[in-house]
Amino acid sequence: MSSVFNCSVMELPRIQSPSGNLTPVYGNTQVPFDIARIYYLYDIPGGETRGGHAHRNLQQLIVAASGSFDVLLDDGVNRKVVHLNRPYFGLYMPNMIWRELINFSSGGICLVLASEVYDESDYLREYQEFKQLARGI
Repeated sequence: MSSVFNCSVMELPRIQSPSGNLTPVYGNTQVPFDIARIYYLYDIPGGETRGGHAHRNLQQLIVAASGSFDVLLDDGVNRKVVHLNRPYFGLYMPNMIWRELINFSSGGICLVLASEVYDESDYLREYQEFKQLARGI
């Protein structure tokens, strides 16, 4: 069973230069999975929440590529909030963790590296169903 305590903020490599910084990310090196999909969320209106689901199998690394936001993590028993505000830190999330992305700053961009291609059947969109599966009920 996954736990919010298995979620961790990872520092990503940073190549600094007077002309700007670069952060390379490699699957199975900086993140503990092969990267099968990359997507990003942007132009999020103030007060909006994104996420509101869990994944049966998918693992993710979530990065605040610009601005900041909070990630509410829930394993069906425990909850915690992680604040992301630097493009060289990523939040690793194993499967079976409910997540909500909240408190986006103006211009916030959420970059997501995912272990699987999109598969609607991998999503758990009803919290009560997630909770029952997470608890093994």
